[in-house]
Amino acid sequence: MHNIIVVFGTRPEAIKLAPVVLELRKHPGRFRTVVVVTAQHREMLDQVLRLFQFKPDRDLDIMRPAQTPFDVTERALRGLKPVFEAEQPDLVLVQGDTTTTFAAALAAFYLKIPVGHVEAGLRTGDKYQPFPEEINRRLTTVLTDLYFAPTEWARQNLLRESIPAGRIFVTGNTVIDALLMTAQRQVDFDHPVLNRLDFDHSRVILVTAHRRENWGEPMRNICCALKQLVVAHRDVDIVFVVHLNPAVQQVVREELNGVERIHLLEPLSYEPFVHLMARSHFILTDSGGIQEEAPSLGKPVLVLRNVTERPEGIEAGTLKLVGTNTDRIVAEAERLLTDGAAYRTMARAKNPYGDGHAAERIVEIIEQWLG
Repeated sequence: MHNIIVVFGTRPEAIKLAPVVLELRKHPGRFRTVVVVTAQHREMLDQVLRLFQFKPDRDLDIMRPAQTPFDVTERALRGLKPVFEAEQPDLVLVQGDTTTTFAAALAAFYLKIPVGHVEAGLRTGDKYQPFPEEINRRLTTVLTDLYFAPTEWARQNLLRESIPAGRIFVTGNTVIDALLMTAQRQVDFDHPVLNRLDFDHSRVILVTAHRRENWGEPMRNICCALKQLVVAHRDVDIVFVVHLNPAVQQVVREELNGVERIHLLEPLSYEPFVHLMARSHFILTDSGGIQEEAPSLGKPVLVLRNVTERPEGIEAGTLKLVGTNTDRIVAEAERLLTDGAAYRTMARAKNPYGDGHAAERIVEIIEQWLG
């Protein structure tokens, strides 16, 4: 039996690793699976754990108010050391690009435990965008032994960095597994704002924005663009799901509180959020995961960033980089609102990020590699 520790700390990691945990636990005779959460993000993480109906075996509960990457790295390293020493895993599995991901990979390295990295190989080429995620993923790469690249583009990035080809496997992205599992469930909104919206007659634009590089003036520019859109289009409602970080909350609420047909919501749990994506007209976001998810639902995405580590979506035509310039955001949103052909071209583009079977491939590869 192979002893696997799966480590995550944030909602996006939990969403993307949940299908892997569930797949590992289908084979109790082959794998002993220990789930360890740092709880780098507490509330949003717990939402996902409830949705996928599993509890962590170890919860480090490291989140503190106004924490910095210094704090998260230190507390995660100190918390993971005794867990890894006690469990003696054959493999530590991490995902993506969070500070938890890097800290877990580093802790495993210090104890000479092999690391498997789900969603390996994403790059922007700019170490400050996104910050600190770009460096987290690059540092995790040099600590990793087994690489699960979501796409061929990610594989090529790893090969260019001299990662041995025999350790890289293209699996698709596990977020599509989670999305399809969730989207097939029947869900009624229990939020009063969402229940009041007329999705049949109003075009709903979904917005999320939380990246550090978008704090401050870029966030104000985004808000200004949203105000212009609702003034120009009486049939448009904007739902802005506002991240809990005070740096985001303060600016967004200062700029948009009370603006007609702009609805500010606290973060939704994953299940209603998926169904909100599915019922939206298109999406404005700086999120990495949404760039992968929305194309599976046929939703165009305007990316509120200057660079993206997911260029496959740009090449496929499902995503478009618009940055945070107010005029550029308005112009590209206007194009989707007024040009039916342009909208259909983005909505019908094929999702390059997976088919919903990534977790199965990952578990099979782990067994073969450890065996």
